Amino acid sequence: MDGVNENAWWTVPENFEAPFVVYIDGSQEELIFGHGDIFLRSIEEHSNTFIQLEGWFTASGQTRVTVVGPFRAKQWLMDMIWSVGSQEPNHQARGQEMLQRVRSQPLTREDLDASFRESC
Repeated sequence: MDGVNENAWWTVPENFEAPFVVYIDGSQEELIFGHGDIFLRSIEEHSNTFIQLEGWFTASGQTRVTVVGPFRAKQWLMDMIWSVGSQEPNHQARGQEMLQRVRSQPLTREDLDASFRESC
């Protein structure tokens, strides 16, 4: 291993234990990950996670979202997904802010801390 990746999150076995799984509908998948999942890679890179999207052949058109990575990053993404899909306008607005953040730049410790404080 080279010096750059020897402490990378994906080299820590615990980051692959207990993946977070959620089911979302097709419209929410497109809202979060973009048409053709165009934003998937940037969301993964910026959150230090791997995300697997599996379309399920159900009447409701749900997609299974599986997230592995550091616990706090998984927790942040689940909070974002839940907020984007919420029926409450203030939660939706917060979710949209979180979504734009993770699409455009790497998450910081402050981002993770803020999400943890707001979900407590």
